[in-house]
Amino acid sequence: MCNDYRLMVDVASIIEDFADLKIKIRFGEGAPNLEVREDINITDIGPIVRTIDGIRDEAELVQRRWSWPGPNKRPVYNFRSEGRECNSNRCLIIADGFYEFTEPTDPKKKHKDKWLFTKKGEPIFCIAGIWRDTPEVGQAFTMLTMEPGPDIAPYHDRQIVILERNAWADWLDPTVSTKFLIKPLPAGTLAAEQVG
Repeated sequence: MCNDYRLMVDVASIIEDFADLKIKIRFGEGAPNLEVREDINITDIGPIVRTIDGIRDEAELVQRRWSWPGPNKRPVYNFRSEGRECNSNRCLIIADGFYEFTEPTDPKKKHKDKWLFTKKGEPIFCIAGIWRDTPEVGQAFTMLTMEPGPDIAPYHDRQIVILERNAWADWLDPTVSTKFLIKPLPAGTLAAEQVG
């Protein structure tokens, strides 16, 4: 499962991408200084976009911790979407790439092969997420997962939910059912490149 993702764009580019979709981004906590990051790992802080009191065309960009402690204290960084209707605390996790790891093709290699996935023709994409307020770490988010689509299936038996651009506003609207939004991307949407 996805335990590492990437974001190499600045705040202005993110605002512009959302403006193209008629979603105004607010900064209730001030505009964050986003660093270019090759790796955002579990328990790191990452930017998310979430609704403001259910207003459809406005959202806030905040930075929160990726994962909250589960019942066994292990981090909940991925969350199965099957059988759940997430009607509250939805968020969009902004990324421009994510990584999956496979058994090494070279038997002498000690570490797994690392694959970078990007969405063809788009500078950023959004992963469907939910956030919680926890006593242990405060507000934190997790990525929703699903059965793998055709681009991920050769690498892993699960995948994160990547939303089409035209579904971003719907994901932020708690009145829109998630069952119509969570679906695999068409074959050839994602590019895979071995990076390690």
